Amino acid sequence: MPAHPDAAPVTVPVGWSWRLAPALVVCSAAPAFFVVRLPWLGWSLLALGLALAWLVQRRDAATRPDAFTTTAGAVEAAGIRSPSLVRDLSLIAAGLLVVSAISLKAELDDLAMLRFALALGGAVVVPYVLSRWVYRDRAIRFPWRGGGRWTTFQWVWLAAVLVLGWLILPFYFITSGVYLNWPVVDTPELIARLFVGVGAVGIWDELFFICTCFALLRRHFPFWQANALQAVVFVSFLWELGYQAWGPLLTIPFALLQGFIFMKTRSLTYVVTVHLLFDAIVFLVLVHAHNPGLLDGLFLV
Repeated sequence: MPAHPDAAPVTVPVGWSWRLAPALVVCSAAPAFFVVRLPWLGWSLLALGLALAWLVQRRDAATRPDAFTTTAGAVEAAGIRSPSLVRDLSLIAAGLLVVSAISLKAELDDLAMLRFALALGGAVVVPYVLSRWVYRDRAIRFPWRGGGRWTTFQWVWLAAVLVLGWLILPFYFITSGVYLNWPVVDTPELIARLFVGVGAVGIWDELFFICTCFALLRRHFPFWQANALQAVVFVSFLWELGYQAWGPLLTIPFALLQGFIFMKTRSLTYVVTVHLLFDAIVFLVLVHAHNPGLLDGLFLV
């Protein structure tokens, strides 16, 4: 995954490394916060993960001092700090702490929507500000115009997303009963609020899980490791949001695919489009489930 043009060069290990241990501990804070809902466990895992990252980083510096000195000197000459596992994991930890400050139960009243906007927005803004102006490594960016023209396969995949969503999502939401995790939407105002909320959270998912968590992890790990780690965080968040029962059978592949697509396309616009198409089906299914007879002709369930 490309870094900011001014960012430091990154040497990513091709296999296993001890750096994976602290990253796994930090990302494990997500299920602690959002699945088992034990804040103290999440805080403990974040602290432990950052402490382990510091120890591993010291060990790496001690065993490869020449490489670290050369890289740091070249980067400091350009005014940009070299990549640091501690700093990058601390950015993920900061985002998780901000999100975990609120309940993720889906609600549509004014206060709940404001709470979501502040917490989710803060989870993106705080790591970006820290990276850009405090750490000065510019590790986080949002490539809306990246990737060039969309290929035929990309357009076909967008159509496939609609078809797959139409086939799978009504069966999942209605037969499992998880649609009840979302509030009843039986008035035009509530339906409009649901539409805005579902779309806004979908965009935020890509800004935080892909452009923040995945991008930071990719600076230190091979693609498949970074993608698996971001999926842990992604799926945990979706669990508390309401995608429960056998939802992980859908959300795990979705999270992994979004990371893969972003790596291949280099386009935030494209992964957001994929996500919003998927969420458009989610929105219609929720309206259908809460209003029997309204959209019966649109779905098979």
